[in-house]
Amino acid sequence: MRIAGRVGYAADMTRFFFIACIVAALSAVLSPPARAWGPLGHRLVGHLAQSELSPKARAEVARLLRGEADPTLAGVANWADELRGSDPGLGRRSSPWHYVNLAEDGCRYDAARDCKRGDCVVEAIRRQRAILADRARPAPERAQALKFIIHFVGDIHQPLHAGHAADRGGNDIQINLDGKGSNLHRLWDSELLATAKLAESEWLTRLRRLPSPKDTGTDPARWAEASCRVVLRDGFTPPRAKIGQDYVLRWRPVAEDRLRLAGHALATLLNDTLK
Repeated sequence: MRIAGRVGYAADMTRFFFIACIVAALSAVLSPPARAWGPLGHRLVGHLAQSELSPKARAEVARLLRGEADPTLAGVANWADELRGSDPGLGRRSSPWHYVNLAEDGCRYDAARDCKRGDCVVEAIRRQRAILADRARPAPERAQALKFIIHFVGDIHQPLHAGHAADRGGNDIQINLDGKGSNLHRLWDSELLATAKLAESEWLTRLRRLPSPKDTGTDPARWAEASCRVVLRDGFTPPRAKIGQDYVLRWRPVAEDRLRLAGHALATLLNDTLK
């Protein structure tokens, strides 16, 4: 009986580990990409946009965000990422709205091919903008749309949120910077910014000193295509896992430009929508 019991236990454990391996493999394939820019980057985009709002847009934003702990664009900029904990259902539904994969297709957006069922950041911005623009809708719906837009405009300007599907937006590209293991997506999310060792206020001052961005319109498809083209630049994907300060010095200014551009794009879109 003891032998039979041990054999049964061993069989159960074998099945358990087999199932665990399948779950782990599926999680690796299906898990959403890491957050774009991280909390700091999204707040910086919000701060930059807030300072460029027209009086009408500023007043409507203040009205819609009344009651928030921090009723500013920066204050709610990370709400869409925090849904994973605060509202798991909406978090799961909106997970594919944070990115679009264009790099395999030469950075040319085609909705039928690249955004089936409208589940990508380009169409998400368009849908949420239509809700925000409709003043006949209830204020809570428009406020939620505003919060989605604030976050998604940041997302779409992070190059790896418009990159390759094959490497899950750089999540599968392992790197090592200064002896610390990471992946390319996480590096662009937050670690490039972290190498500067600046506080949020210092970052804001630094970004505001950059030249004013050229107007890029309000079409999120064009924004996504521009982000994708960054991914295809020579040297963007390191040839080796181990990278050094030469990569940081070359690409951190690009990340700063993308943040500055995202802030301007967000303000342009809100000014046009809430005029």
